Amino acid sequence: MRLFMTSIAPLLGWIAFQLFRFPLLKKSRAKHRFVMKLFRYAADYGSVRALSVYGHLLFFRGEGITNRIQGAIYIERAADKGDSKAAYQMGKIFEEGHQNYPVDPDKAVKYYHKAAETGHMLAIKRLVDVYTHGELKKEKSGVDAAYWLNQLEASRAS
Repeated sequence: MRLFMTSIAPLLGWIAFQLFRFPLLKKSRAKHRFVMKLFRYAADYGSVRALSVYGHLLFFRGEGITNRIQGAIYIERAADKGDSKAAYQMGKIFEEGHQNYPVDPDKAVKYYHKAAETGHMLAIKRLVDVYTHGELKKEKSGVDAAYWLNQLEASRAS
């Protein structure tokens, strides 16, 4: 049964995302509860997109500290599975610190690197700043700053 549920998790995540974006019944609490259940179900069974979207909804739009903590957990799981948006957000979370995630410059840079390596523009910009100004416990490095600046320009050109 778990194998079946794991295999349909991306489909459930896609359905949840489509319902979330669908304008009909936009303010409906019942629709919101249903969509959030679908996202959670898909996320719990390994859908990376559902992990990312559900985590972002909980972290940025959830009510209370418990939802923010749970959202950060889902975002971290998505980042560890390769989602670039989630990796960038984890970099921000570790840079700024939130509830159960204290400030950790090393982890922030690690997640920024993960996001930047997949072409996330904001992560690349952040790494340019980190290496240009010597932020987040990193030494100023003209070589690294130039590398990420070239990546940024290459991303803009394509």
